[in-house]
Amino acid sequence: MTDVESLYPFLYADKVDLGAVLAQVSASTAAKAREITELRRRVLAADGDRLARCAAEMAERFAAGGRLLSFGNGGSATDAQEVAGLFLSPGGGLRPLPAFCLTNDIAVVTALSNDIGFDVVFARQLAALSRPGDIAVGLSTSGNSANLLAAFDEAGRRGLLTVGIAGYDGGRMAELDSIDHLFTVPSASVHRVQEAQTTVYHVLWELVLDRLRGDDQ
Repeated sequence: MTDVESLYPFLYADKVDLGAVLAQVSASTAAKAREITELRRRVLAADGDRLARCAAEMAERFAAGGRLLSFGNGGSATDAQEVAGLFLSPGGGLRPLPAFCLTNDIAVVTALSNDIGFDVVFARQLAALSRPGDIAVGLSTSGNSANLLAAFDEAGRRGLLTVGIAGYDGGRMAELDSIDHLFTVPSASVHRVQEAQTTVYHVLWELVLDRLRGDDQ
């Protein structure tokens, strides 16, 4: 079987055992589902109490007029956008919470990258836009992104509540004193890391909304 055939066996159904290919796909899918389910259980067991405490602090910030600023690179930028979107548009008749993602303004991101350097694209925005009562949420699979490290240090200096979501062993993010709450997904697979990170910030979102709903009643 050629490399192309191995990548796209359905295009060569007359040359391969399609039933065997489908069986392999099914087995692989089931194995991945078991893997992410177990990983989520591990994260919950390790960080359940800390997630609740973090959400309580986030809710206090929101209740006092604070805003959420999220950031990340690549796939983590997409997750950062979803984090902001969740809080800004919670649905269910709940009040929207002020949140925005620092990757959204491509003109600002490219201007800072071109004129100064990519390492400052988030820190400079935090310096200009954030207030001491705000919340900074940064996501990284490796935990080593230089622009996230600079952003957390800037946020810490300015009195923001800082929340980091990383993978593997937390990388350099685990060494920072400027991160108040760090949640690490212990997996060597970037795919499983990002899947579990999605669960982490959805849990935070739901816990924050529950806390604020209770305060409103």
